[in-house]
Amino acid sequence: MRKARGKVQDLPTGFRFHDVRHYLASLLISSGADVKVVQARLRHAGAKTTLDTYGHLGPDSDESTRAAMDAVLAARTEPRRNQPDTAR
Repeated sequence: MRKARGKVQDLPTGFRFHDVRHYLASLLISSGADVKVVQARLRHAGAKTTLDTYGHLGPDSDESTRAAMDAVLAARTEPRRNQPDTAR
C-alpha cells in the first residue's frame, strides 16, 4: 500500500488500505451481493459484523418487501376474479 500510494495520482491525504475494503464492500452490496458473500470477501467472523457495518448500504428493504407482497397477493387473487361464480 505504501508503494502504491505514491503512484496513484490525486489520492486523498490519509488514504488507508482499510478504505479499499470499505469501497469493495460498498460495491458488492450495491451490486446486490448476498451478505454471506460480502462477509466471506471481507473475512468477517460473522454476517452480523458485515450487517452492522454495511447494512445501511443495502437496497431499500421496505420497498422491495412491499413489491414482493403486492406480486404474491395479485397472483393469488387474479385466478379468483376470472372464475365463474358458481354460488348463484
